[in-house]
Formats: sequence, C-alpha cells, structure tokens
Amino acid sequence: MSKQRLYIQEVATRDGFQNEAVFVDTDAKVALINELSECGYAKIEVTSFTSPRAIPALKDAEAVMHRIVRKEGVVYTVLVPNIRGAERALSCSVDEVNLVMSVSESHNRRNLRMTREDSFAQLREVIGVVRQSPVAINVSLSTAMGCPMEGDVPAAEVLGWMQRFADLGVHGVTLCDTTGMAYPSQVKALSTMARERFAALELTLHFHNTRGLALANTLAALSAGVDRFDSSLGGLGGCPYAPGATGNVCTEELVHMLELEGFDTGVDLEGILTAASQLPGLIGHDVPSQLLKAGRRLDLHGMPECDGMPKQRAFA
Repeated sequence: MSKQRLYIQEVATRDGFQNEAVFVDTDAKVALINELSECGYAKIEVTSFTSPRAIPALKDAEAVMHRIVRKEGVVYTVLVPNIRGAERALSCSVDEVNLVMSVSESHNRRNLRMTREDSFAQLREVIGVVRQSPVAINVSLSTAMGCPMEGDVPAAEVLGWMQRFADLGVHGVTLCDTTGMAYPSQVKALSTMARERFAALELTLHFHNTRGLALANTLAALSAGVDRFDSSLGGLGGCPYAPGATGNVCTEELVHMLELEGFDTGVDLEGILTAASQLPGLIGHDVPSQLLKAGRRLDLHGMPECDGMPKQRAFA
C-alpha cells in the first residue's frame, strides 16, 4: 500500500531570517538554499521583496534570487507586499509570489499599519499586475485561528476573506496560526470547511509552536484532508506580538513525526538535519529544534560503562 504524499514548504530563509538581529551573509543564504533545494521540498520561500529599510535582514533579495541554483520540481516563492515589490520579484523570475494580510483588524493595523480593506485594495492591485505574468499567486491569511488582541476569529470571517481572494483568481491560500493560538479540534473544523468550499485552491496550513501544539494541529489538519504545510528549519521565526514565544513549527520535527506516522513527505530528513545544524553558526544563537538536540527516535546510543556509576537511579 502506497504512502500518502504530503508537501512540505520551507520558510526559514524568509520567515525565519527576517526576525534575526544578525544579518546572514548573502553567500551563506545562497549556499543554504541550494542545500535545501536538494532535500526534496515542494516549495522554498526564499526571501521577501519588502523595503530594505523595513527588513534589512533581507535587503539582498535580488542578489539571492539571481544566484540560487533552481532545482526542477521545487517552487521558489517570495513574499511581496506591494506593486513595487511585485515588480522587483517578477524581474527575478520567481515561480510564485506570496501576499500577506491579517483576517483580524487589530493585527492587520499593528502588523501592516493599515485597515484590512486598505490591505485588500493594495493586494488586489498586486494581483492585477502579477496575473499578467505566468507567476502563481498565493495569499497568506494571518491570525486565521486567533488574534492576540481580539481573541477567537470566527471561521465565517476567514472563509469570507478566502472567497474574496479566490474571486480575484489566486491559486492558493495559506491559513496561518500566527501566534500559536490554534488547537486541534478548531483546526480540523476550519480545515474541513475550507477544503469543502474551496476545493480548487491549493490550501496550506502554517502553524507556530508558541504553545506547543503545532504537531498536534498538523495531525488535526491531516485528518481533514490537508496535505500541504509550511515549516521552518530549526523552528526559526515567530511573531513580535507573542513575546518570548518559539517560532514556526520546526521542519525536522515535523518531517520526523510524519515519517513515523507513515506519510511520504519527499523530504530527506538526514539532509535537513545537516542543514539545520548550521543555523546556530549563521544566526549566532541556539535554535528551538529538539530533534537537533535529542536525535531521531531510533538514533540509538551505546551501553555506558557500569563501573563508577551512581547506584539506584531510575528514569520513568
């Protein structure tokens, strides 16, 4: 019996690096993306074409996009905030642009400094420009499963924004648990409704591990038929409105779990662990990944010598 195929989309080089105080050198970014391209991802979010003044960590967006080695079968996507960003991205022959807004009014005002309607109007213009090219368009809806300022976000609100973007002809929508407020039964219910109503859209789920529920939420989404997930190498990333929280669901932990559960992710776990082990040296601090610390489930250890060991210790 063949395994169910899932699609893993790496976001560390955009969503992760944009939050780091240390600028990751362009050569290092290119080398890492080239390494990840060989690991079997469905998609890699390479960078962001936001103003370099706003996100200096990604000021080398054009240089990175022009220098990476494209791997056939991998979609190279970039975040685009406005028409200027779209023009820059299109000049680099990206495969896809990713547009972002919040379904929560409060979060959108804090994060993007505009109302939701203003964001929608701006993104509608971007979509009009990009649709004149063969480049695909994905929309990421932040705070789709909870807002840190407003609390629960009604599912009808999320589905309504999905409909508005579907009507503009986007090919995919990502539902984002921006500050890790989602819980499994909520995820399953929302995912089921989204899949039933928007069967033609490529649906992605984007979880944060802020409250330790990212892997549980992934299993809930899987039970609703979702087969595409964002994740971040080492667990990099996060949201400034969840102070002290961990970031996105960790790619190596996600792949490790999915493989144990019998799914085919297409991702080379050993390869991404090797890549993740380089991150502390690139960003100057440890990363949240527990798999880097503990190893895979069946990475076994040799028997310790008994002589000299303390007596009567027991571990549950």
